[in-house]
Amino acid sequence: MGQFEYSVIPAPSRGEKAKDAKTPTDRYSAALTAELNRMARDGWEYVRADVLPSEERSGLTGRSTVYHNLLVFRRTVAATALSQTRPPQPEYPAAASPARAPEPVPVLPQAAAPKPSDHAAAGGTVAVTMDEATPPAPRSAPSQG
Repeated sequence: MGQFEYSVIPAPSRGEKAKDAKTPTDRYSAALTAELNRMARDGWEYVRADVLPSEERSGLTGRSTVYHNLLVFRRTVAATALSQTRPPQPEYPAAASPARAPEPVPVLPQAAAPKPSDHAAAGGTVAVTMDEATPPAPRSAPSQG
């Protein structure tokens, strides 16, 4: 089964005039038919009608629930279109913090910086003694006896 994309539009709120539409119900049916046919021309298949709540502002500080009549449509997404589309994004993306600039490398004072002559032997090579390369052995607890 293929993947679908969906489109949701508001249902018509009033009927439209048509020569065969005599009653308000006939006029509303004509308006609804026009919307369904308009979406079908663009490849959308009618799925269902829903009445869904929406919390909206009412006055300066109030809120009220309003119900909307919606028409739900779907159409298949071609496999080639799927590979060319970008991955789905969240409707409300999380606020990303800006990338931080890399921290500068601190400049060491001359007294703390190692001098090349401290570790270099004649000829510019570094001489490492066995004491420097091998960590000290762990001390064992004195035996009681």
